Amino acid sequence: SAGLDLPGRFLFATLTLMTLIAILVFIEEAVYIYRKIPSSKRSIIIWINSAAPVISTTSCIGMWVPRSTMFTDFTAGIIFAIVIHKFLMMMIKECGGQKVLLKRFENGRFTISTGPCCCCCLCLPRVPITRQTLFWLKLGTFQFAVFRPVLIFLSIVLWTNGNYVLYNLSPKGPALWISCFIGALTLCALWAVGIMFRKVRILLKCKNIIPKFALYQFIVILNQIQTNVINIFATQKIIPCAPPLSPTARGSQIAQQLLIMEMFLITVISRMVYRRKYHDLEPPECVAEEPGDEKQTP
Repeated sequence: SAGLDLPGRFLFATLTLMTLIAILVFIEEAVYIYRKIPSSKRSIIIWINSAAPVISTTSCIGMWVPRSTMFTDFTAGIIFAIVIHKFLMMMIKECGGQKVLLKRFENGRFTISTGPCCCCCLCLPRVPITRQTLFWLKLGTFQFAVFRPVLIFLSIVLWTNGNYVLYNLSPKGPALWISCFIGALTLCALWAVGIMFRKVRILLKCKNIIPKFALYQFIVILNQIQTNVINIFATQKIIPCAPPLSPTARGSQIAQQLLIMEMFLITVISRMVYRRKYHDLEPPECVAEEPGDEKQTP
């Protein structure tokens, strides 16, 4: 920060302030959720809302301390992987839980020809909605929440030993293979969420599931695709160096600065979307299908 000119200092100060505001907005929202939302959904919704402010915080730390990028990416990667699993669980909870969902879609089928894996494979059969298929969908996101942190931890261990170079994508280096494996796990997890969303989006329209899914998709696109594209531009030296920063360091800094602004906006919008009172949006089908629900519904 000592080498920054006046506009640079102003930019860093503004982005740091945006990060602090995002954290405060999230804390206020977490308190509201803890007080107003039923305990069965409370932790899931807090986890999902935490994604944007945590990514903003890690990006802010990475912006001020460039050498910490591996560790900040590690933290953001763990949160991102957990949030994908939590979003799938939230959709199941919003349908009334697994038992109610299975009863509601007793004769229904999942359309598995959906993105990001099989959107072009229209010939794929539709899968019956059973306890087993729900298990496989939950496993599809859970494996990502488990294996991604393990692979990132392995990357850091190799990096400290000098064997892992983030931008060295030669077949002989571990970076390419670890990145490909993480990419395959990510696609499987996103595919599971997409299959579930396609089935429940009409039923949960009254619960604002479409804007919630859009916010979740923005986090995926901005945190994964945007950052990777900028890093590729940096490695190809399309992004010029700016002494004392190399092209890769400058690309990383640009990605972090963009993420801070984007995650700030997503944090504020998430507060408005998730602020609705959930018991006011309970679908009438839940009362009709579940005896005893009438007493439990607030």
